[in-house]
Amino acid sequence: MSLTPFTKQQLLPQEEKLEIARHKAELFIGIPKETSYQERRICLTPDAVNSLTSHGHRVMIEAGAGASSSYCDKEYADAGAEITADTQKVLSCPMLLKVEPLTMEEIKHVKPGTVVISAIQLKTRKKEYFEELTKKKITALAFEYIKDEDGSYPAVKSLSEIAGTASILVASELMINNEFGKGLLFGNITGVQPTDVVILGAGTVGEFAAKTALGLGAHVKVFDNSITKLRRLQNNLNHPISTSTIQPKSLLKALRRCDVAIGAMRGKDRCPVVVTETMVEHMKRGAVVVDVSIDTGGCFETSEVTTHEKPTYIKHNVIHYCVPNIPSRYSKTASLSISNIITPYLLQIADDGGIEDAIRMNKGLKNGVYLYHGILTNKAIGEWFGLNDSDINLIVF
Repeated sequence: MSLTPFTKQQLLPQEEKLEIARHKAELFIGIPKETSYQERRICLTPDAVNSLTSHGHRVMIEAGAGASSSYCDKEYADAGAEITADTQKVLSCPMLLKVEPLTMEEIKHVKPGTVVISAIQLKTRKKEYFEELTKKKITALAFEYIKDEDGSYPAVKSLSEIAGTASILVASELMINNEFGKGLLFGNITGVQPTDVVILGAGTVGEFAAKTALGLGAHVKVFDNSITKLRRLQNNLNHPISTSTIQPKSLLKALRRCDVAIGAMRGKDRCPVVVTETMVEHMKRGAVVVDVSIDTGGCFETSEVTTHEKPTYIKHNVIHYCVPNIPSRYSKTASLSISNIITPYLLQIADDGGIEDAIRMNKGLKNGVYLYHGILTNKAIGEWFGLNDSDINLIVF
């Protein structure tokens, strides 16, 4: 019987397992000027750029890219950014940040293997867009798909908050329209009947529209077909409001009485039309419709797409505001919001040693990837456009 508690093998020198230190990556980010119609936002504020450059990263910005968000080139230069008027030079950076997706013309000047972080706006994409990115073996992430620790979509939520709040502010301006508005002050003035607001949809847009309307003293009624959403909305508002499921009879009754109607419905493909033209005909003369859902088709049958330059039209004596991309109207607020969301992710990508390791370690960021080195990794996009897709979890693990 052996007296030693160890075997001969265990007593031999063993190799030591050391933790391999992760090497930080140095990012080189390019921010081209937005060329899409009505787009006035920028992905990073000068403060965010300063945060990145102080960590040793390079940021190259096209001259004038932040002008429509009230940020001048000098502010970016002072924050450590490199300013250039050469668009092609910016597009040749290894990582590109954009609010809108790249245009087909921009893709031509992008170097193979570039990392692109932008919105995707699937409804406006074409098959060729993904085919061109695939040819250049680009890794692309979409703001809309990036998830937070709690499983929510921070970029979508943030822009929905802006759109919801803005819808009430827009309506309050239109109510005092000298030509056709009712000359009503949006609020609850002593001895005066409060403004009556109907909100269709109890998601984030509906919640922030309700919050803003209540803050101004309006009487609010929210319609949605999900009792769970309506209950959550009431809990979040911490204020008693009228809620109802969408039934034509009760909806018509509410629309007849209201001064303002906000469309905040969402659907998988096209949002459902819940207000018919007949219902709009029964609304008060000078009432205001703000259809935030116009991005996905609109939930009022009378809704037609308008622009920031000519935002309204009158139909059946009702003022309609149907501008897609409402957050772009408040470009500085929207830019701050996007910047606050994206900057921590950029620093995380650098700390993890680059995009490859970052998406390996961060599930939320991995969810944002729809192209990985030219391979389509989003099933929904693949089905939508009839393209072959692969599961990213089988490629990156």
